[in-house]
Amino acid sequence: MKELQKYDIQISSLENKSYEFDFESGDAFFEALEQELIQHGSFKTHLVLTKSSSMILLNFHIHGTVELICDRSLDSFDEPLDIQEQLFLKYADHAEELTDEIELILWDTQQINIARYLFDFIVLSLPMKKLHPRFREEEANEDEEQEGKVVYRSEPSAENPDDETSEPPIDPRWEALRKLNNN
Repeated sequence: MKELQKYDIQISSLENKSYEFDFESGDAFFEALEQELIQHGSFKTHLVLTKSSSMILLNFHIHGTVELICDRSLDSFDEPLDIQEQLFLKYADHAEELTDEIELILWDTQQINIARYLFDFIVLSLPMKKLHPRFREEEANEDEEQEGKVVYRSEPSAENPDDETSEPPIDPRWEALRKLNNN
């Protein structure tokens, strides 16, 4: 918990203008969050906080690396980070997360902790398929090879070109019922 306290920003004492903050984070950051997705990494964050009477604008620039495990080989590798995100904290009578970029905070909020925002931005920037860099070129080549292939075709099959206009055979039981209906 003590590790995450360095990400506290006292907003109640700030005047309505822009401020800049710099944070350096390492393995202790990921351990303090008590999660299992990322265990190791180091990154630097440059935060520009712009306070006004009705809201706070946070502009994040995060760069560094995190250690991931390859989905294919189970080898660990460093994934580079270069993230630019923006977050709006609007003052309101209740706290609520409206969207990914807009969050309502109480008028009497004294401080904010940006650790959760940093972790969320990092996790959302990670690739869905975690591939070691040595497999990425191979994967890109496979995608290029499949580019010219047809996956779905709505044209009739070439097996029976004469059958395009003929109807499929009707079950004799349905045919008998149709005759009853026509009487």
